[in-house]
Amino acid sequence: MPANRKKVLLPENLARAGWDLVRAREDVEAIAYPPSLTMPEFHRFLADAHGVALSYTPYKAAELAASPLMQVVARIGVGFDSVEIPPLTARRIPLMTVGTANSVSVAEHALFVMLTLAKRSMVLDPLVRTGKWHARYADMPVDLAGRTVLIVGFGRIGTRTAARCLAMEMTVLVSDPYVPPEAIRAAGCEPVSDLDAALPRADFLTIHCPKTPETVGLFDARRLALMKPSAYLVNTARGGIVDETVLARALTEKRLAGAGIDVFAIEPVPADNPLLGLSSVILSPHMAGVTIEATARSARAAVGNILSVFDGRTIRENVVNKEVLD
Repeated sequence: MPANRKKVLLPENLARAGWDLVRAREDVEAIAYPPSLTMPEFHRFLADAHGVALSYTPYKAAELAASPLMQVVARIGVGFDSVEIPPLTARRIPLMTVGTANSVSVAEHALFVMLTLAKRSMVLDPLVRTGKWHARYADMPVDLAGRTVLIVGFGRIGTRTAARCLAMEMTVLVSDPYVPPEAIRAAGCEPVSDLDAALPRADFLTIHCPKTPETVGLFDARRLALMKPSAYLVNTARGGIVDETVLARALTEKRLAGAGIDVFAIEPVPADNPLLGLSSVILSPHMAGVTIEATARSARAAVGNILSVFDGRTIRENVVNKEVLD
């Protein structure tokens, strides 16, 4: 075995495609850790690790302090709100995400939820099963064609969601202050600079922006009140961007027609979350980006990110804190 062998920590539930990639390397030792371990236990794993792939395990200043040999931290996903970036940057350690590995999956899920809400599947399916066929006209479906969707965030996922909405013959509005308006127009969409002014136009709102201090609570009582009562809200981005209590109240009072929520402020969701009791809401357990194909792509990308750092060929486009590369 090489004397300078690197040790990398991988969660036990990482897809086989990732394990196969690292096991092909004689100069890298892969150590499995349970994602549900306590932080003191995790710190013991970190003591001699050169790289780590994270699923839901947080990585903050305390974890970095327990990682004297760390060279790279990789998320098996695209979100990184569970990672504290400044301490990593101070030690010039790249934080890396999986790029587009799950973008298609999340975009498909967003469109699936929009279609399910529009076609009233959660209402019509029980009518057949409970023998209430005669009630099928009480809650009529609607078409996506001709409707207006507002996409908040025009990155890897937002752009793919937009393409699918355009294929459904929808008018696509895009709110993203970090994307030039001409790039949005080139994609066949309409850029909007004023989110508040765009909300009353939207039949569907789908959220694809990252969770940052600027986006936490972005959709609060004031903003949800700007939406039309016939509108639907879809969040496959991150919990906390939408105020769940306010959303539940708006749905209960019929000030919104429905919602599809894949991400929550607290996960797993507490039993007292008011969204759980509403039939107008489609819920999923943070699974929009988790498909058979996406998990394999994400595993390969996360391990590939780590190996690229070990090999001195860091995949720049997957680095969050790019200043460490300068």
